[in-house]
Amino acid sequence: MADHIRDEDWDGRELVDVTYERTVFSDVDMTDSRTERATFTECSFRKVRFNASTHRGSAFVNCTFSQCTFFDTTFTDCKVIGSTFERCRFTTLTVTGGDWSFVGLASADLRGSSFSEVRLREADLTGMRGEGAHFRDVDLSGATLQSADLTGADLRGSDLSSIHPFTVKLLNAKMGWQQAVQIAQALGIDVVPE
Repeated sequence: MADHIRDEDWDGRELVDVTYERTVFSDVDMTDSRTERATFTECSFRKVRFNASTHRGSAFVNCTFSQCTFFDTTFTDCKVIGSTFERCRFTTLTVTGGDWSFVGLASADLRGSSFSEVRLREADLTGMRGEGAHFRDVDLSGATLQSADLTGADLRGSDLSSIHPFTVKLLNAKMGWQQAVQIAQALGIDVVPE
């Protein structure tokens, strides 16, 4: 039977070198909390407030986040492999480094968020709203980006091999020339040297 932590105030709490497995967190306030080298495996977070929290070197593996809020939340060198985010709110989310492969962020509103040097291999970003977001030097290989909106997003240095230009909005997106050639080739354009 899973442990259940409900209606607790963990505001400002420091979670260092702790481990939780198959734990359910419901209506927990983790505002201003800090995790470092913490491990959460197959945990469920329901209506948890992660506002202004920081996470460094922590792992959230195969976890489910439902109706959680991430306002001014920072993840640095974290492992979030196989986790799913459902109906969560992200405002100024910052992710630097780490492995978010196989993560489920379908229909997530990531406008204004920043991802840099992150592995997002085979992530589900279907219908994701990423207008104006930063995806710098991100590994998006194998990611599902069907109907994603990357209008005005900064994609420089990222692997865009999974992007199908007919199904992703890329208006005013920033990218390097090699990425632009890759997108042009995906459109069926024969790019040749002058």
